[in-house]
Amino acid sequence: MAQDKRQVDAITARDTDFAQWYTDVCKKAELIDYSSVKGMFIYRPYGYAIWENIQAELDRRFKETGHENVYLPVLIPESLLQKEKDHISGFAPECAWITLGGSEKLEDPLCVRPTSETLFCEHYANIIHSWRDLPKLYNQWCSVLRWEKTSRPFLRHREFLWQEGHTMHATAQEAIEETERMLEIYADVCENVLAMPVVKGVKTDKEKFAGAERTYTIECMMHDHKALQSGTSHYFGDGFAKAFGISFANKENKQQTPFETSWGVSTRIIGGIIMTHGDDNGLVLPPRIAPTQAVVIPVVQHKPGVLEAASALRNRLAQAGIRAKMDDSDNSPGWKFAEYEMKGVPLRVEIGPKDMEKAQCVIARRDTGEKIFVPLDQLEETAARLLDEVHDSLYAMALRNLQENTFDIKTVEEAKAIAGGKGGFLRSKWCGSLECELAMKEQAGVTSRCMPLEQSGQEGVCPVCGKTCATDIYWGVAY
Repeated sequence: MAQDKRQVDAITARDTDFAQWYTDVCKKAELIDYSSVKGMFIYRPYGYAIWENIQAELDRRFKETGHENVYLPVLIPESLLQKEKDHISGFAPECAWITLGGSEKLEDPLCVRPTSETLFCEHYANIIHSWRDLPKLYNQWCSVLRWEKTSRPFLRHREFLWQEGHTMHATAQEAIEETERMLEIYADVCENVLAMPVVKGVKTDKEKFAGAERTYTIECMMHDHKALQSGTSHYFGDGFAKAFGISFANKENKQQTPFETSWGVSTRIIGGIIMTHGDDNGLVLPPRIAPTQAVVIPVVQHKPGVLEAASALRNRLAQAGIRAKMDDSDNSPGWKFAEYEMKGVPLRVEIGPKDMEKAQCVIARRDTGEKIFVPLDQLEETAARLLDEVHDSLYAMALRNLQENTFDIKTVEEAKAIAGGKGGFLRSKWCGSLECELAMKEQAGVTSRCMPLEQSGQEGVCPVCGKTCATDIYWGVAY
């Protein structure tokens, strides 16, 4: 082994210090790096490649449902933001402002976009005139800036990458259906691509998006039993449209105000992948978004024919549509095994002289560590099957974590005991009052996560006030 090569460093055990484990994985799996600007991170090629694969999965689904991609300016005039008071008040503490243009003071300061509702509304006011112009189904891939006081890789950046959909519809029902359809797309990607089970629900009025009438969410449970809000979809009604003077002539040639939605997923979902699937050896990537799905490792590669055999396996996997690479560096096989475990590559394919004699290779699964001897003529079929099995296994483990750590509670004392112990999702009834919602945070240290779309319909008692009520709600400690 070349002594001048970087060795795979040990990482902190998850159960010893989960926060440090998470930071170790982000750094040592080469996902992200710190920049000289506090709260602004560098997405390294491997981390950015994961985002590109998530982006591709989402973008395909958006386009299949009729959405088009656009791009709007990064700067928003203060006068434009002020047109929707509730919206700007919700973002005011996080806004970053440009007050100078060159050496001249700007009469109308410019906000670096924290989100783009106001810009879209200004644009829609210019292009929507008739019912024939609707619906407008636009999506934007961009970065936004929110001046967070604290930051953590992927989970809380001042500048982060995301997509933000903004749509306009002729009727409230169409807009609500759009809002719910996009939530289902997010849930589909989380569960069937990222192997992350979700709880789908509606936010309380306290937790809904600034300016929205209703906010839908998918909530995921991390390994440490905390919640991660992983995607949101908002129904705005016609409030923004009225504020920005957007109207259209309906089929009866009468002026009418359209109804709006917005929805978004950001790079914080990468943090969710890390905290849902990672282990003490590092990152564990769901196969469907892994930049490398299979890495081929030649064993005793200086022996005649080994590199050629490994290269042939890599080429066959690539031709079968599997994202594959070969590591023919002069590091030892043991170093390479640890390196690709750290990076979470789903499958490791090994071949050496003894395997060549037997016309076989060895495939190791990242999720279980299981090694399988595979005849060379069954390589493609076996690798494809194993990738699906790894996805299913990761989903099953995450679902088990969610189910085993979701608890029904009837009192604040129960909530406090669980939240202060192993943690988890707390499911209870809720009377609907803000006072009881705030009391749960003050007394038990948990916030409302969502009212699940699938309600039981059964009555119970609110854990705070004791009133009889029927609304199911989830509480938890969240990132």
